Amino acid sequence: MRNNDKIIELKKMLKEREFYNRIGSKLYFDIECLCPRNGYNQASEDMTRIEMEKFKISHSKKFIRLVLELHDDNEGLSDYDKILIKHLYKEYANEKNVSSKLMESFSKASNDAYIHWLEAKENKEYNLFKPYLKRVIDLTKKMYLKRDEQKETLYDTILADYEENWSIKRYDEFFNRLKEALIPLIKKIVASKKKIRNDFLTRNVPIYKQEEFSKFLLLKEGHDFDNLVLLTTEHPFTINMNEGDERVTTHYFENNFLSNVFSIMHEGGHALFDLGEPKEFKDYFISQKMTCAMHECMSRLYENMIARSEAFINLIYPKFQELFKDEFNDVSEKELFEACNISTPSLNRCDSDELTYVLHIIIRYELEKEFINNRTNVNGLNKKWNKLYKEYLGIEVPNDKEGILQDVHWTGSYGYFPTYALGSAYAAQIYHCMQKEIDIDNAIKNDNIKLINDWLKEHAWNIASIKNPDEWIKEVTKEEFNPQYFIDYLVKKYTKLYELK
Repeated sequence: MRNNDKIIELKKMLKEREFYNRIGSKLYFDIECLCPRNGYNQASEDMTRIEMEKFKISHSKKFIRLVLELHDDNEGLSDYDKILIKHLYKEYANEKNVSSKLMESFSKASNDAYIHWLEAKENKEYNLFKPYLKRVIDLTKKMYLKRDEQKETLYDTILADYEENWSIKRYDEFFNRLKEALIPLIKKIVASKKKIRNDFLTRNVPIYKQEEFSKFLLLKEGHDFDNLVLLTTEHPFTINMNEGDERVTTHYFENNFLSNVFSIMHEGGHALFDLGEPKEFKDYFISQKMTCAMHECMSRLYENMIARSEAFINLIYPKFQELFKDEFNDVSEKELFEACNISTPSLNRCDSDELTYVLHIIIRYELEKEFINNRTNVNGLNKKWNKLYKEYLGIEVPNDKEGILQDVHWTGSYGYFPTYALGSAYAAQIYHCMQKEIDIDNAIKNDNIKLINDWLKEHAWNIASIKNPDEWIKEVTKEEFNPQYFIDYLVKKYTKLYELK
């Protein structure tokens, strides 16, 4: 069989796997957003079955033979086909020793963990989640230890899956640099005489008004509702079903309207990235291959550098006054801008400001590093969480719901959290580069975010799935990754905002 025939056969199987992937994504979306509680168990079983159908395809003898043969001899393949085979070979190497039974156990454990995480969070009781967390962690370790290639530690192996070429050593250097620069700045802000008005941030805002404002924000961000649906969930996420089908979710709090505003802009950023990839990437089965930090880079850019800017507040303020005239008629544009950027240590990662957000990530990274590398276990993990919040942010955690149970991620994955901070640093470097070519503030004020979206599509989105992160950031910005741009951005912004010396 010629290589051209082999790649055609392989793509037929990939098309079948994509079919099950879409079904699984829709089931996941249903569980997160629509499924009644009494339907969770059956939904979990259905999800596991779909995962096993995907597993059967990619672990079939024919599929593996085609991947291995094309990996050893790729003559005559297009550049995109070569990239596809590279991804598939890596996937094969990572999973070849994982049995269907082990994969089924992990899928079931993860789905069960989500169900019991919801229950534990509602009851503010970590111990209700603990045995399910332990099960997922144990199975995660078991799967990763099956790999032929192991990094220095197990957590290093996991980290490299989420962000290629990144390790504990590299993350430690990155986080230490951020802590050295930002912790003194946070202390200066706490001691600052400048007080930002925040009394209106906890006013009750009807959900129906927040829903209308959410749709307005997504339109301003550049979305078309023919390609997108918006629903609610416990923990906001975005999922791409296929070309022209993006699912964005949020969570409304009547007494914290800004939480939804920045969730919408964050998740909308993910969706723009998904929809902005070249169509041929989908055709060649190489779409959505960017790393997690690369994806978080875009969501953080829209959430923070755009949505919290003076220019964006200027753009949305008339609609804000019109829609929330009963709730915020006494709030000026300047007061809204400053409130959107207020920096104060807080309990919740998703609702934290740009500056203290990094510390929330570091806490999770340090805990993951410990329990994945067997330096601690799940017993008393909530107490260790609380201790780090006191040490890094100076605040007491009142209960597990506002503490260790606030994030959904540990129901099925570890190593993702560090990518949020790294993504923010990527975003600052790209934003700095983009500013050299276009007047970003002017584009936002004039309701022309399309100019920004088009620049990102041309320079960043069009190559993300075919580059590793180091190659990507260098090609987009014409220089190596440099976290100093992120530090400088935060120092400049908050020094000005709080009138620091």
